[in-house]
Amino acid sequence: MKKLSSVLVLVVLLIQSIAFVGCGKKDTAAGFPEKNIDMIVPFGAGGGTDTVGRTLANSLEKHIGKPVVVTNRTGGSGAVGMTTGAKAKADGYTLTVVTREIVSLPLMGLAQIKSDDFDLLALINLEPAIILVKEDSKYKTAKDLFDDARNNPGKVKMASTAKPNFYVLGIEIDQDIKFNHVPFNGASEAIPAVLGGHTDFTIVTPGEAISQIKSGQLRPIGLMDTERHPELSEVPTLKEQGFDITSGTWRGIGVPKGTPDEVKAKLSEAIDKAVNDPQFKSIMAKSNTSIRYMNAEEFTNFVKSDEETIKKIVDALK
Repeated sequence: MKKLSSVLVLVVLLIQSIAFVGCGKKDTAAGFPEKNIDMIVPFGAGGGTDTVGRTLANSLEKHIGKPVVVTNRTGGSGAVGMTTGAKAKADGYTLTVVTREIVSLPLMGLAQIKSDDFDLLALINLEPAIILVKEDSKYKTAKDLFDDARNNPGKVKMASTAKPNFYVLGIEIDQDIKFNHVPFNGASEAIPAVLGGHTDFTIVTPGEAISQIKSGQLRPIGLMDTERHPELSEVPTLKEQGFDITSGTWRGIGVPKGTPDEVKAKLSEAIDKAVNDPQFKSIMAKSNTSIRYMNAEEFTNFVKSDEETIKKIVDALK
């Protein structure tokens, strides 16, 4: 009887111990977040990715209840920052602004990081690309630029915001031409290179160069979209100029693979509220940066689809 009682006591203690551990896990998720959250932006300060990240971080603080601290980790056309984010502890305290390079770099064999290394939470922004030259450039139209590159292979200099740059690769493949790619870390470095006359043109998103466009320092010669931009209605699309070429970029939020579901749910809910916050919408509008929201499932499917699109370009290059 005594032996039986001892066994029963051990069983009870074991059950209590399991229950305690289970409660502990729930309490950890329930208490999230208990400290500051880090957000990694994989491109330089001042560019479009930085604008999206910082604007979201400011809005997110209000809805998550803790400061969201932005850090720019540049290098490798976004690979350095996104690799750092993917390898962070999977506890929800490190968010990463993931960009189209999370798809393009691994397909080109230029990075080990890939989209599957993240649990994707939300798409925040989707932007068309725009071709820009200095205001006194000899290029008045996209045709002028393409013809010069065709007549002088590898001579026309492009300030490239990433390597590889899929904005321009689509043009090169479609037109069978070749530019001289001069690499920079994001639009914040590429735009001054054009303004300074060090390169002939760049391709960025409208929001990244809206002030220089509206001040007349940069002249748009083609929007890589199916329709004109609402803030730059005078700029013709490439399609209008006879070139069936579209391209753009996107930015979203990811956390390391394996982050607890309860934590991801809290982050996703807060991001949804942040993106729909009137102040967030106002700031994004003032910077001419579009909002294109997708939830975790939609964003994940979107990325898989984009991988197929970029793979076609990569295969054509091979």
